[in-house]
Amino acid sequence: YKHFRLQVLQRDKFACKMCGAKGKKTRLNVHHIHTWAHAGALRYEVSNGITLCYSCHKSITGKESHYVSYFLNLLDE
Repeated sequence: YKHFRLQVLQRDKFACKMCGAKGKKTRLNVHHIHTWAHAGALRYEVSNGITLCYSCHKSITGKESHYVSYFLNLLDE
């Protein structure tokens, strides 16, 4: 998991892909686009991860399925 997390953070340039927050004081999370529980084969695929700050990650909690297309589009930009 540590390797997966680092690869996602590096790809996203250590910045939240939703709001752009970055810096040492920003608490960054690596979020699984397709959930850990429902997409076992994608758990460590970098393309299934996205960097979110703590606030953005908290704002999508419980609504993850509504954000799949949005996150995939963000990564395509």
